[in-house]
Amino acid sequence: MNMLTHLTPLHSKVLGPGSWVLANAAQTVRRVCQHPAPSTQHPLLVLLLAGSLLAATAPLAVVRPTVSDRDGGVAVPSSFVHDPGETMFFSFQVDGFAASSADRVHLSYKLDAFDSHGVRIMEPAAAEIEETLAPEDKNWKPTVRQEIVIPPLADSGNYKIAISVTDLIAKATATKEVPFEVRGRRVDPSDTLVIRNIHFYRGEEDREALSKAGYRPGDAVWARFDIIGYKYGDGNAIDVSYDVSVLSPSGKVLYTQSQAGADRSQSFYPKRYVPAVFSLATKHDTHPGEYTVSITAHDGVGNQTCEARQSFTIE
Repeated sequence: MNMLTHLTPLHSKVLGPGSWVLANAAQTVRRVCQHPAPSTQHPLLVLLLAGSLLAATAPLAVVRPTVSDRDGGVAVPSSFVHDPGETMFFSFQVDGFAASSADRVHLSYKLDAFDSHGVRIMEPAAAEIEETLAPEDKNWKPTVRQEIVIPPLADSGNYKIAISVTDLIAKATATKEVPFEVRGRRVDPSDTLVIRNIHFYRGEEDREALSKAGYRPGDAVWARFDIIGYKYGDGNAIDVSYDVSVLSPSGKVLYTQSQAGADRSQSFYPKRYVPAVFSLATKHDTHPGEYTVSITAHDGVGNQTCEARQSFTIE
């Protein structure tokens, strides 16, 4: 006998198509329990089971990633350009996690940040989140906050924050990448040791180089330059130093200082270049003419040496 002919009619209240299916499906389940199950599942029972699957919890996800330029500040726009040495305040939330029968939540996460070449700019941050939820916590979402310091000598490019969250109860993992842009100072790379960007300045605090490196007798001569192309040791260790000499207009060496500056350090993020600065004191009776600064750089790790020269005038 066809089971559908024995369903109890619906009340006169008008129901939508979905309500009709659920009402009839409920009665079908009741009658299935009263009679032996047929060899093939009833189509309305299949619909009921499918409906329960659609009502499952949303999948695990990293949500509301926020980058701010101050602690507790509002999110900066995605077009915001960050500076080398800046501290970014980053946060995100987790949604779609499961709770145990005892309402216990157990998550773990790992957070990384990479430069435009895929090199980590910070040590990965990792931790676990364990909470027991109360009835009033039904809308609770864990929030993770992390400070990210952009390396002081970072190169320009598109950087990214990479997040991985694992639900240790549901055995599920979710990932997300958050891009951000950095605008750094350009220093052309080199495979071998080289001195670049020698410029002269009027004073120690000046940021604009002199278009013409001309000084008067008695002035202090300030110079800046960059050393790049050195090799790295263990832990990104570097051993860079430089000597400075001054040559007269005739080419005679007037002054020499060995080890005028040095950088022997190591860091998590490899130091991209070494910025250097020095000053020379001229005498009031210095003869006018074109003088030359000779800089010799040394790479103790890579056993390299190079020299560069730049001229200035005493007028």
